[in-house]
Amino acid sequence: MTEVRRAEPRDVPGMASIVNSWIDDTEWMKRDLPAEEIGNSLRNGLSQREIWVAGDPVQGYLSLDVEKAHIWGFYCAETGAGIGKKLLDQAKAGRDFLSLNTHVPNKRAQQFYLREGFKPVGELDEGKPSTLVSLEGREATGIRELRMEWHS
Repeated sequence: MTEVRRAEPRDVPGMASIVNSWIDDTEWMKRDLPAEEIGNSLRNGLSQREIWVAGDPVQGYLSLDVEKAHIWGFYCAETGAGIGKKLLDQAKAGRDFLSLNTHVPNKRAQQFYLREGFKPVGELDEGKPSTLVSLEGREATGIRELRMEWHS
């Protein structure tokens, strides 16, 4: 059974590897940071977010801004294995609201979020710089994003 626990500094290389693999394997995703900078961004996020990891070695992570109830990063090494659901259940625990942004081309993620009770509430305006940030404080890539919200 995959354990979900709070992320520690030792988890950063595993989390960075998952993100970098996803970027490299996703045709429509633009790389806005060199691979080595992903780890630095995640390391900085440890003190700014509630970050949960699944597995040891890390098989997935979720980064939550508790104050805003917004998920800023959510990546799994493998989809369909239940890891994402475990991480999302952890983020939902004790809360009645969560929000997140997902890339418009990421239809598989959107299907997952819909199954988990999230509803689309709108796309970020095309052509306008996003006021939202991704990957622990970095500006978004410019790829259209869909905002989704969950209410218990």
